[in-house]
Amino acid sequence: MSAQGLAPRQAAHAVLTQVRAGRPFDLALDRAVERLSEPDRRLAHELAAGVLRSQTSLDERLAPLVPRGWASVAPELKDVLRLGALQLTALDRVPSHAAVDTCVALAKTTGGARAGGFVNAVLRRLGTEPGVEAGGNTAGAPGRLAQAASHPPWLVERWLARFGAEETAELLRWNNTPPRLVLQPARASQEELARRWREAGIEVRPAPFGAGLTTGRRRPRELPGFEDGAFIVQDPAQALLARFADLPPDAIVYDACAAPGGKAIALGRATGRVIAADVAPTRVARLAENIGRAGSGREHPVVADARRPPVRPVSAVLMDAPCLGTGTFARHPDARWRVTSDALSALARRQARLLDGAATVVAPGGLLLYSTCSIEPEENEQQVSAFLERHPEFRREANETFPATLTSPDGDLMILPQRHHMDGAFAARLRRAMSPAIRRASA
Repeated sequence: MSAQGLAPRQAAHAVLTQVRAGRPFDLALDRAVERLSEPDRRLAHELAAGVLRSQTSLDERLAPLVPRGWASVAPELKDVLRLGALQLTALDRVPSHAAVDTCVALAKTTGGARAGGFVNAVLRRLGTEPGVEAGGNTAGAPGRLAQAASHPPWLVERWLARFGAEETAELLRWNNTPPRLVLQPARASQEELARRWREAGIEVRPAPFGAGLTTGRRRPRELPGFEDGAFIVQDPAQALLARFADLPPDAIVYDACAAPGGKAIALGRATGRVIAADVAPTRVARLAENIGRAGSGREHPVVADARRPPVRPVSAVLMDAPCLGTGTFARHPDARWRVTSDALSALARRQARLLDGAATVVAPGGLLLYSTCSIEPEENEQQVSAFLERHPEFRREANETFPATLTSPDGDLMILPQRHHMDGAFAARLRRAMSPAIRRASA
């Protein structure tokens, strides 16, 4: 097997190894493919993401073919087998012999000749024997759906109770579909970007609700306009937050959890000043890099703890809180394997503390924007309701000009992937009452 054919498989395996060790998928991918050609980068991305999106169903096909049981297989060989099974069962353009031969060679580099022989035997059996029907050994509808779609059963059970069978199936399908790249205007208008890319032969089309442009390209750094900050990479759901916020052009905004900076840049285009903060210096370094490339000059990165904001009261505070990220499983295929019910409870408690901290620097009459990329009620509407009970000086305020199809009955931003065909997102506009003295003066 040529080194060229092996290289993208090695890169995909390296991505999976790093993800298992806790590294985010996008960072692991960037490191693993940096020396590959563009076609090999695309294949490595497709293979690594495909394994993460279909891991449970792949394991179910492979497990009966291992004489001593799936649990006896070393973790690094499990991922080699998954890569082979994905190519044999889901990628028609990869010849079966190439899928097997490259995975055997990969196994030999990780475990020697004996490992190569083992992988060869299992994958050749997979190519000749019928596999177990997806979900066939799992009792109960949630278990069958979770197994077939490679999602945590506890999460699928929650979604079935909330959305019903049809919508849950559509949500799982969306999560397992590779997303298109979405780009938002920064230092150039959306019209200018579309014209520039089409003239360069790059296919683009409007994103849902006109929130950006989508393209089949995978590497934004290679698109015209990247170096001069003409655009940023951002899903429509996140871009729509700036519209939902509807801040006045002279507003001073404190973005309390700003990294990597997409929302700060979007708000900076429409407001007077954005103080963009994050608690981790490494994240602020990335934030500063993105602002420096594509910002308007009105965004100012700082290192700060959101629980203790280092600013005087301002007219608007954005609290884009750390969350379970269940609205972004399509874009982050590794995330589903890190979420737990215990993590959901812990994050909800952390979000409450962050909201309480952010509320201290909202000026009288000012706006507190709370947002997540989650679709779980505990992190969204329930979090807001609990905050309003603790802080009666705030009230929900709807954006009457925002599309009703994207808002909840309470007037919150509520985007669901299975309904709106973009990442899931939530946001609430929370208006602080003016002080009694100000109210008397304005009466």
